[in-house]
Amino acid sequence: MKLGIVGLPQSGKNTIFAALSGARGEEAVQRKSRMDQRIGTVRVADDRVDFLAALLTPKKTTYARVEYLLPSETTGGKPSRSDSALWNQIRPCDALIHVLRNFSSPGGLGATPEADFRALEEEMILSDLLVVEKRLERMELDTKRGNKPEPEELSLINACRELLEKGLPIRLDPELSSAPALRGFTFLSGRPQLIIINNEDEDESFPAWEKQPENTDIIAVRGRLEMDIAGMDPEEAGEFFTEYHIEESALDRVIERSYHLMNLISFFTVLNEEVRAWTIRSGSPALEAAGAVHTDMKKGFIRAEVLAFQHLREYGSFQEAKKAGHVRLEGKEYTVKDGDVINFRFNV
Repeated sequence: MKLGIVGLPQSGKNTIFAALSGARGEEAVQRKSRMDQRIGTVRVADDRVDFLAALLTPKKTTYARVEYLLPSETTGGKPSRSDSALWNQIRPCDALIHVLRNFSSPGGLGATPEADFRALEEEMILSDLLVVEKRLERMELDTKRGNKPEPEELSLINACRELLEKGLPIRLDPELSSAPALRGFTFLSGRPQLIIINNEDEDESFPAWEKQPENTDIIAVRGRLEMDIAGMDPEEAGEFFTEYHIEESALDRVIERSYHLMNLISFFTVLNEEVRAWTIRSGSPALEAAGAVHTDMKKGFIRAEVLAFQHLREYGSFQEAKKAGHVRLEGKEYTVKDGDVINFRFNV
């Protein structure tokens, strides 16, 4: 899962990136020299993985991972060619983290988070509209050449244009934003979006919001404070969490909200002496989950041997859970549940 961090200048994107990427104390920040992007890769803390590792003592334990991408440029004003380069960095991301300033700027400028949100939202909508218009022009040209466009794609693109021309994001129509035929367009306004209100160190509150945007989620984070805490040792960090009434780190809250926003779940495998967590969409069938592990498993799928994590924890071992009748053999259409421990039977 890759999340792109966006926001207007001086919103604190760098601070939020540092707070997220440094929260585990891992040396996971990379810099791409070509465009000077920054990418932070962090593990998804999961006590179920910890339990499996303690129970089975595997040679390797692999947690799910989340990538945070901070693009090399900032935006402001109307989209331009340079803005297009920025948006192209963000488009491959699975979701967006929109950072909004809720503190006075160094120049004394007051905070206007809702207005700032609308400003950047308009830029993304306009950028998507340009993509739509370009595609429709190409379709029209193909039609003149005798090549009829795909009816489904044409209908979907026109539906996107109708929304965008009204100044509305594509994510307002979940079926449209998730349509497989539109996946290659990577529309910005169709991406799930988590809004981070970047507060002062002492401010735990949300700002007044006249009209909260639909199909988004919002959390308040004291970015500078959490960035400082991310660089501390666990004991010192714990003291600051207590002093500033922080129950969960910004990273854990962002991951939790991101999973919910993107409708994601985790399942687990124990294979080749490795315990590993996998992330898939909720509602995915066993066949798709098998493909996430390895293409051969999907190709030669026979059955999925499934044990719910809560039953494994209750009985303390695979053997005892199996004796109690909680290990099941499921077919390719079985809907994988969050926390399933799965052994895929396959033959290629």
